[in-house]
Amino acid sequence: MIALARPNGHPVYVNPDLIETAERDEDQAVTVVTLTTGNALIVRDEPTTVVDAIVAFRRRYVAHD
Repeated sequence: MIALARPNGHPVYVNPDLIETAERDEDQAVTVVTLTTGNALIVRDEPTTVVDAIVAFRRRYVAHD
């Protein structure tokens, strides 16, 4: 799981395998994370932060194999 922040600052933990896209909505200053389930999460993290969290998760996962 990776930790992201909802617009109100509360954390939400997401399975990175379910993330399909992360797109920034500059008008609202939020990122829309779309999951493979069709659900969408609104977070305050930048898309690059989401990607960095996924990469770090995968590195930890591979390191434990």
